[in-house]
Amino acid sequence: MTGTGDSMDAVGFDSTTGFLDRGGCLRTAVRLADASRKERQPLGALWLDLDRFKQVNESFGHLGGDAVIGRLAAQLRDEFSARAEICRMGGDEFVFLVPNCSRAQAEEVAGDVLRAVSQPIELGNIRLRPSGSIGVALFDPVEDPLSFLERADRAMIEAKRLGGGRYVISGDERVPGRLGVLLAREELAIESKIHLALESGGLTLHYQPIIHFDGSIEAVEALMRCNVAGESIPPSKIIPVAEKTGLIVRLGEWSMLNAAQHARHLSDLGLPTRVAVNVSRAQLTAPRFIEALYSAFYCADIAPELLELELTESLFMDISDTVQANLQAAKKAGVSLAIDDFGTGYSCLADLKNIPASKLKLDRAFIRVLPEDKRSLAVVRAIGQLARELGMIVVAEGVETVEQFELLADIGLDAVQGFHCARPMDGQALVAWLRNRR
Repeated sequence: MTGTGDSMDAVGFDSTTGFLDRGGCLRTAVRLADASRKERQPLGALWLDLDRFKQVNESFGHLGGDAVIGRLAAQLRDEFSARAEICRMGGDEFVFLVPNCSRAQAEEVAGDVLRAVSQPIELGNIRLRPSGSIGVALFDPVEDPLSFLERADRAMIEAKRLGGGRYVISGDERVPGRLGVLLAREELAIESKIHLALESGGLTLHYQPIIHFDGSIEAVEALMRCNVAGESIPPSKIIPVAEKTGLIVRLGEWSMLNAAQHARHLSDLGLPTRVAVNVSRAQLTAPRFIEALYSAFYCADIAPELLELELTESLFMDISDTVQANLQAAKKAGVSLAIDDFGTGYSCLADLKNIPASKLKLDRAFIRVLPEDKRSLAVVRAIGQLARELGMIVVAEGVETVEQFELLADIGLDAVQGFHCARPMDGQALVAWLRNRR
């Protein structure tokens, strides 16, 4: 907990440090900026990034890195919680929001933070001597809080460019290209909208059927949709920002729970259908993944067989103990696993024999050029034959024409997914669609 009063209301906290997380930082910056305008009091932001912290993670692993972050956080809390709202922006980056802070006071706090960061930390038999780079920004009443934070971030980048172990005041740093500024601002805006969507019901799931060539339903894939204040935000913008900020775990857990609940709804209507949900690398590398998976089963009261996890092929090649343990535990629980977008990653065909998946989904890149591209057809045929001999169901993604559908049926694939058969639809429309097919 940090210390300038009422910031506890409706904000998020980082589990490792107890500091405000990125979402909490954005909201607190908005609140403090409003107060700064009304009371005509200055406001400062210090953006801290630890220097060369990547070497700590590479040398001691992420658990060692988390241990260093935890000790540093305790020290920062003891020394600065009475002077600033402290936020963890992810990884080794922190923001200090300092109310009633002039330039001279901001420079004093920055110097104190650099001294605190540089205190030795014992890790195993090694004494680490960290250092940090700080960007300082003073709030301008005519700017928005996102621009305010972005200026502090930009100043921090300049401090690192100059060699680290120092602070730079916003306005003293070199101004980057306009494109970079706009991109950073857009990402902060999208992040803010994701938080709002999670809290206000702006997220929904649409469903796209996966259909066997005889017309029976293999499963339906759950696809996230985000709408905030009437604005629809496409997944192509949401996912990269969510992955960068760590929000992808919350989005993934939300999707898993809601997909399970819709699977229960379909069963109650006499339309039992497996629902497939995408799972990110960040989810599978989290020790709490299985806990979240079981919570989805219990809350929805469904059999695990009604849920399927779709994973990118690279995840199956992850040799980390946590990923492998989570995959095996999910499989043991009765959940089916599918390799999504197969053929565009970095896996080796020889590794397919070791993958605990029962379904392989061919990437649409192979399908969209059919039937004209004979080389792609040869690849699809060969992968399909190999996967079937390994006991896998083979699904072609992105099927949009009759010609593609008939060609894929002829070469012996098991099922297809794409606009030719059905477009994504909301839960109510899916119920009607399933009833019509019955």
